Amino acid sequence: MTPTMTKEDFKGLGAPDLVYVREISAGDIVADAPLTDESGLTLEPDRVLYAVHSADGERLAVMLDRETAFAAAVAHELAPVSVH
Repeated sequence: MTPTMTKEDFKGLGAPDLVYVREISAGDIVADAPLTDESGLTLEPDRVLYAVHSADGERLAVMLDRETAFAAAVAHELAPVSVH
């Protein structure tokens, strides 16, 4: 039988401050949290953005480019790694 890991188990893997950065489409972001017309923000659904995730997969932030995603993680004393 394959063991099941909880979110807490994943948080305990590696360093507690480890986060990963991966590409995500703007369409995925809008699907998760639709923007209202009043926001004034428009995103093309196929635009590539960069999400910062905790070890358990929780999305912490979304940035317009990879460098900003890494810089934001470091600014918050986190250790970013890339995921493809």
